[in-house]
Parts: sequence; structure tokens; C-alpha cells
Amino acid sequence: MTCGHRHLYVMLLMLLGKSPCADDNLLMLGDFSSGSLTHWQSREFKNQTQYQVIDDDGTNVLKAESVNSASGLFREQRIDLQKTPILNWRWRVDNALGKINEQSRSGDDYAARIYVVTRGGLAFWRTKAINYVWASTTPKGKPWPNAFAGDNVMMMALRSSDDKIGTWYTEKRNVLADFKQQFHEDIPYVDAVAIMTDTDNTQSKATAYYGDIYFSKN
Repeated sequence: MTCGHRHLYVMLLMLLGKSPCADDNLLMLGDFSSGSLTHWQSREFKNQTQYQVIDDDGTNVLKAESVNSASGLFREQRIDLQKTPILNWRWRVDNALGKINEQSRSGDDYAARIYVVTRGGLAFWRTKAINYVWASTTPKGKPWPNAFAGDNVMMMALRSSDDKIGTWYTEKRNVLADFKQQFHEDIPYVDAVAIMTDTDNTQSKATAYYGDIYFSKN
């Protein structure tokens, strides 16, 4: 199935920011440790990836289980990257997807990924996104255009086959700087964040876990 990711991109184009005010130094988006999925919405494209908050050794985390499925959780939120440019989270995967070509449409699956999206308003072609992904074969640090959306959606491999499965890793990304580097322009706001564990193209299985997701000043 290849239409699911096109539908995902169309949906991302339609996201609008509707958010309460936040602390100048920290903006919590995914407060999973409190057991809450408030403000997160589910969207299915092929079958349903199962998302649920579970207890992991005394701490609540978000668990995602995908079996030949493509669905995600999305939160619409306008984030001022000049105030809080750093995206923070931790994640873990329990299995790799094998030797797939993630830069092709048939291999565009990820055990774990987090999107950040800036909308283009009526100029929808200006909507841009970065996918921070746990890759299967692509080397860590490599960016590439999404196989379905082209240059408007850039993929970035933060973890890959060199990283241990079943191990938590903590990430910090300067989203303001990443947008500048990938799109060669100043993008001061993010309008949505999405989580997705998907295995529909490769018809495989994946289990991933996500800790709290938040933006910070540094």
C-alpha cells in the first residue's frame, strides 16, 4: 500500500495551530508520564497502529504496536521556535524492520518517528516538515527527501541499525536550526507534531515506546 503516506502528507497540510499559552522556557506536548493523551488525535491510513500509555518500570510511556499498519497520533500546536527551539524526547524500539530501502516508496516505514510541521496557510505548497526517524538501514545523521512528498518533507535518521534495540535513547534537536539547514530559510514556528510507528509498506511488525515530548529554550 502506497497511498497511506500520501494521505498523511495531505492531512499534515491541513493542520492548523490552536494552542494555549506556554511557559517561555518549556512547552510540554506529550505528557505521557502523567498518563494523559489529552490534545492528541489519532488518524488511520491503513489498519490501526495501537497506541496506549503503559507503565514501564514505574514510569508511564506511550507504547506503539504496528502490524502491517499505518496510523499516527497528531497534536496541533503553534510553537515559537525563537523562544523554545529545542525538541526533547526519548524513545526505544524492540525490533528492527530489516534491510529495507527507506528512501523508496516500498520501504518508507519506520519503527519510530516524530514529525514537526510548519504550515503554509493558503500557500499549501509552502508547508514543510521534518521527520526524525529511527531508521533501519540509513546511516545516522543522513537527511533525504521523503519518497512521497519530495523536498517539502525531509527525513533525518537519528538512530539506525548501529543502535541497540530494547534500549532507551534521549534526543535533543534544535528544530529552528534543522529547518534552516534543510530548507535554507528561517522558519520561526511549528504548527503540529506527530508520532507514527508504521509498517504497512513492508507488511511487517514493530513495537516502539515514546517518553515525554516537549520543547525547551535550551
